[in-house]
Amino acid sequence: MAGKTILDEILPEEVSKNIKERRVQNIIDVREYEEVAQGKIPGAHHIPLGELQDRIHEIEKDKEHIMVCRSGSRSGMAAEFLKE
Repeated sequence: MAGKTILDEILPEEVSKNIKERRVQNIIDVREYEEVAQGKIPGAHHIPLGELQDRIHEIEKDKEHIMVCRSGSRSGMAAEFLKE
């Protein structure tokens, strides 16, 4: 994942491959609680998009993070917010 910027997109298949190869990733799941109750990526940190501003202290600023959601819309908004 070297060379990616904060707003680069990564396909689910690439995330899955990186997990299987045990590459270090910081994954933040920005879906709602009901969605996460149905399952999430093992090891992903759950911060619903609506709580991101209040919980920003939980995100290490010096690391690359992958935002995930169901369709990509919320993860894009989360990335834009974190960029600012």
